[in-house]
Amino acid sequence: MVKDHRDTAFDRSLEDLPPDLRWREWMRRVEAVLFASASPVPREDLARVVGQNASVDLLIEDLAAELETRSFEVIEVAGGWMLRTRSAYAPVIRAAADVSVQELDLREFDIAVLAAIAYNQPVTRDGLKDIFGKDISRDLIARLHALRLIGTGPRSPRRGAPYSYVTTPQFLVAFDLQSLQDLPDREQLIDAGLRE
Repeated sequence: MVKDHRDTAFDRSLEDLPPDLRWREWMRRVEAVLFASASPVPREDLARVVGQNASVDLLIEDLAAELETRSFEVIEVAGGWMLRTRSAYAPVIRAAADVSVQELDLREFDIAVLAAIAYNQPVTRDGLKDIFGKDISRDLIARLHALRLIGTGPRSPRRGAPYSYVTTPQFLVAFDLQSLQDLPDREQLIDAGLRE
């Protein structure tokens, strides 16, 4: 039986602690939750571990400031926060740790398909064919699904009701985006010569 995590009993308000120690304990709680989570943690989940009068945003700010000299950082992505190793340490980690599972290993065309889905979602394989002028393989779609970068969107209202595809929160995390509104403007891509 799965335990409902919201029913966990512990002292959120910490009224018996002086204000500075209370704040420090709330920061530790937020850090512990972020450390334990494999996906971004939204504000409302973090608010469950601190008192009603605590500002999650200010706690995150203070935690980020405290971690400025550390090898990891708090980032805001996909509607929540995560702890992540700073990119400057990527070569060091690759040299010493088994991180092969975390690497996406995307080719240029894979990224182009992801971008097309992100900008045109929900989009069907036929819609992608119209964009690229060729069929997009089912294997590529399956691989992007397996990486959890895309998901199945609403079925198209056309005959046969084909599946459509949308990006996922994992897509936002992988590309350091808070939301799809953080995607580069289409005109900026054209000006940069990256899009026709």
